[in-house]
Amino acid sequence: MRKLFPVLFLTLAAVPALAAEPHPFSVHDLLAMQRITDPQPSPKGDRVAFVLRVTDLEANRGRTDLWLVNADGGGLTRLTSDPASDDNPRWAPDGRSLYFLSSRSGSNQVWRLPVGPGAAGDPVQPVQITHLPFDVANLTVSPDGSRLAFSLEVFPDCATVACTKDRLDQKAKTKASGQLYTADAGFFRHWDAWSQGLRNHLFTLPVSGEGEAVDLTRGMNADSPSRPYGGTEEFAFSPDGRTVVFAARVAGREEPWSTNFDLYSVPADGSRTPENLTKANLAWDTQPAFSPDGKTLAYLAMSRPGFEADRFRIRLRDLATGRERVLAEAWDRSPEGIVFSPDGRTLYAAAPDVGQVPLFAIDVATGKVARLVARGHVHEPRPMGDRIVFGLDTLTSPVELFTVGRDGSGVTPITHVNQEALAAVRMGESEQFSFKGANGDTVWGWITRPAGFQEGKKYPLAFLIHGGPQGSFNNEFHYRWNPQAYAGAGYAVVSVDFHGSTGYGQAFTDAIRMDWGGKPLVDLQKGLAAALARSPWIDGTRACALGASYGGFMINWIQGNWPDRFKCLVDHDGTFDQRMMYYSTEELWFPEWEMGGPYWKNPEMYERNNPARFVDRWKTPMLVVHGGLDYRIPVTQGIASFNVLQRKGIPGEFLYLPDENHWVLKPANSILWHDTVLAWLDRWLK
Repeated sequence: MRKLFPVLFLTLAAVPALAAEPHPFSVHDLLAMQRITDPQPSPKGDRVAFVLRVTDLEANRGRTDLWLVNADGGGLTRLTSDPASDDNPRWAPDGRSLYFLSSRSGSNQVWRLPVGPGAAGDPVQPVQITHLPFDVANLTVSPDGSRLAFSLEVFPDCATVACTKDRLDQKAKTKASGQLYTADAGFFRHWDAWSQGLRNHLFTLPVSGEGEAVDLTRGMNADSPSRPYGGTEEFAFSPDGRTVVFAARVAGREEPWSTNFDLYSVPADGSRTPENLTKANLAWDTQPAFSPDGKTLAYLAMSRPGFEADRFRIRLRDLATGRERVLAEAWDRSPEGIVFSPDGRTLYAAAPDVGQVPLFAIDVATGKVARLVARGHVHEPRPMGDRIVFGLDTLTSPVELFTVGRDGSGVTPITHVNQEALAAVRMGESEQFSFKGANGDTVWGWITRPAGFQEGKKYPLAFLIHGGPQGSFNNEFHYRWNPQAYAGAGYAVVSVDFHGSTGYGQAFTDAIRMDWGGKPLVDLQKGLAAALARSPWIDGTRACALGASYGGFMINWIQGNWPDRFKCLVDHDGTFDQRMMYYSTEELWFPEWEMGGPYWKNPEMYERNNPARFVDRWKTPMLVVHGGLDYRIPVTQGIASFNVLQRKGIPGEFLYLPDENHWVLKPANSILWHDTVLAWLDRWLK
């Protein structure tokens, strides 16, 4: 295993001196990068508040603070520096203060920080606004400045927050640890947690923090925002602050196989029960956005129930008449978020597009789509006067904040928080390539050269296979599967966006259904051949394939269906046996869509795409990695793969991460993961 070395806890105020010569990029550099999220323009459009995350290795976690930068990139200011995490900033409508969430009082609560012109260095102490018995999440401030909206975990049948507290207090006094689940429990475990019967419910409260929080979702057996990673994009205040529209799925026992999220409208004071606005659509409706005049509701809607990777179409609803229309039907892309321009004439959105995630502008009247920012991965675009602020990362740079004119002119960076860290490292250059894949379709991929590439030298190959399978290796800076981590270790890196990937039209995404081991494998085979032909400096005889989730399934599939190609394999959280995968996962809609129904209704399809059927052909040395808290693909799938390796005498290792879920999130485990994986590649390829 590669030797570990310490990583400093970095802040902008304490950047280490640069080395004389840049060093090859490694996991330690990956963790040292500072992560920008949640840009929030001020009401006047002259400043942007944002969250900056740094890695604290001693605490083995990331911690966040609030920062402020002027719209022209000047005046970078750190607003908070408490050892606790501060995040989720939201401006008061007058622009004089920021509301935010902080755990500095021992639990996550709402705080308010006055932010005057030229404020610097935490000039005044923030004031705690809420004193609720549970952690507050997903904070938003109403446009009229009268109310806060946020989520709390409560029992859905409780009429008050106090009722939930009393029930939890009583449960804490019992010595028995068992939890009884009934047949209508829905998700009794999900992602990485077992249910205690609590739900995310949406509350409002006066901005003073006084009075009792009002549950807008009272009595609904549903989560709003959705679990595990739904956020403030799933609800919105009307411009006058009187109404809230939110997304929720009320599914009961059908929750594990339902994607029927609906939009509900409710008075912000909770004076009447929510009204379902989209009950006619049995598929996914989400991400509501009001036009500035309050007359139109835009939202994203899928059309096929039970399919989580269906195309999101933009729908516009006339709130006076209830009439709806689809905007930009001919635009065969699936936007990730929508926001109106200040004049209401344009919607801005990011959407995957041929290995990039550009910023698009969609004309509300005509549906005409224009690309404003073409390359890289755009995050969280927000109108800011006559410009738009957004986050942007690439394969060689973490997210920084940029602005662009509403016509796509003048793309300008306004933060450079990772400038020194990037200058200290040597990365590999990446190029996008295409080839004819399965069925003669055009398929795209990426080739990344090793750091310090030298002409005339041959390099071993790390062949990365993405998960999803409806995903993509975009032009982005990934914190778990970053090609630069391999390039810095002296490897060429190739990745292929096989049939099923996103950003190439919905038909291409759909093409993997009931064909997990078919067209994608052909794409990978032809893509590797094309990359080797294009890059003769890659030594194709020294290659290792690596993948996670669906990528891990593909590694197990390669073991039995392409067994002579690679010197080694790495299977992270991959599916081994489709039969038991169906019966032990949580989001049942996923295998039911992918394999054409429950296992008992279509066993032939599950078995046709089942790696367990081909273990007699396994021969390639393989590293298996699995998280103990992974309930999406339970750890027994990884154990089964490792058992096969042991029983057949195939060289193998099993890295078990008991406190990780489907991802690797803890910094120390990330270092261990990278060191273990790279040591495995070194063993077989170097």
